[in-house]
Amino acid sequence: MNIAIVGTGYVGLVSGACFAEMGIDVTCVDIDEKKIQRLLDGEIPIYEPGLDDLVKRNVDAGRLHFTTDLTTCLDDVEVVFSAVGTPPDEDGSADLKYVLEVARTFGRNIKKYTILVTKSTVPVGTALKVKAAILEELEKRGETVEFEVASNPEFLKEGAAIKDFMSPDRVVVGVESERARKVMTKLYRPFLTNNFRVYFMDIPSAEMTKYAANAMLATRISFMNDIANLCDLVGANVDHVRKGIGTDARIGSKFLYSGCGYGGSCFPKDVKALAHTGKEHGYTMGVIEAVEAVNERQKSIVFHKLQQQLGDLRGKTIALWGLAFKPETDDMREAPALVIIDKLVEAGATVKVYDPVAMDECRRRIGDKVTYCKDMYDAVIDADAIALVTEWKEFRVPSWTVIKKVMKSPVIVDGRNIYDKEDVLSEGFHYTAIGK
Repeated sequence: MNIAIVGTGYVGLVSGACFAEMGIDVTCVDIDEKKIQRLLDGEIPIYEPGLDDLVKRNVDAGRLHFTTDLTTCLDDVEVVFSAVGTPPDEDGSADLKYVLEVARTFGRNIKKYTILVTKSTVPVGTALKVKAAILEELEKRGETVEFEVASNPEFLKEGAAIKDFMSPDRVVVGVESERARKVMTKLYRPFLTNNFRVYFMDIPSAEMTKYAANAMLATRISFMNDIANLCDLVGANVDHVRKGIGTDARIGSKFLYSGCGYGGSCFPKDVKALAHTGKEHGYTMGVIEAVEAVNERQKSIVFHKLQQQLGDLRGKTIALWGLAFKPETDDMREAPALVIIDKLVEAGATVKVYDPVAMDECRRRIGDKVTYCKDMYDAVIDADAIALVTEWKEFRVPSWTVIKKVMKSPVIVDGRNIYDKEDVLSEGFHYTAIGK
């Protein structure tokens, strides 16, 4: 089976490599010539554990190809996936210009029955716009060619994307015909031979499922952050509360961890887009709007706790452990670290940072606004406080004895609640976390 995937960003490249791993012939397409050349040279433009080996193995096997021109492979493929970016507009809506450009290219060049599958996260109703764009191009050609559109939203977690793709909880596919259903079943069957978990539905429901899933997870995070902030005020411990409610089978324990807010390429953008979709239809998504508001406020919580511990931050040196929005990625889109850095610099503090993989990305985004350190211990030399922002594994069991010797003052603000309070206090540190 031959397919093409347009867009070699996080979703497109992971999807292409994983499809190829299962024996499917995949051509990944991107208009960015430099990115395609890097891929042809064996360079992976994103950080994802295991992806470089997966790409190399399938390129060497002749199953994974890269090009800047979709038309070079369109005659040979049964399915084209659109995995291009949908950046947020100023009003919070998803910008569909790249999605619609793929549709127009598709419509200008198809010669046989082909399915265009939207894998990008798009608002409900996008499939209708995609179909209209294709039909418009076919009318310009004066030709009638059979095609279909479908929706196949991704549910990949950065840092565990390959596992998620190869052994998915579920695959959601929105189709309009039995013919399209059979093609998509054939495509996904190799992944799900033991327990075939593809959920077919109408396209609007598939489009909505992606937004609803991310909004629910974001809601749980913001809810627990709200609870944690109240715990601080009333003297409760959010870790105990989390365990107390997480053991309720109706609630469960996942995504109940409080911290300094969520970031990344999905949750912030999708929550905004879902709220905007509601407004477009005359409906206020009250819960969703509150989720976003709580999260934006939460991104400043580490800064405020540093102020509480140190007072005036002018002339103070803060060591920031972690820059990426979560572990196992270098992604800093909407990362709390960016908000914290801005506020600390504005307050007159010197910021020293360390992250296992996101240093280059941080430098690309903010330049020399901060001091980049070679490791976590380098960052704390002469620091007035440590702010733990990303819960990388290497931060979990530091040598507090060594750290205390080189710091100006033994203060730590745990923005992810990864440390045992009594342990850190016993080492002679002033410790504060979120909700404890």
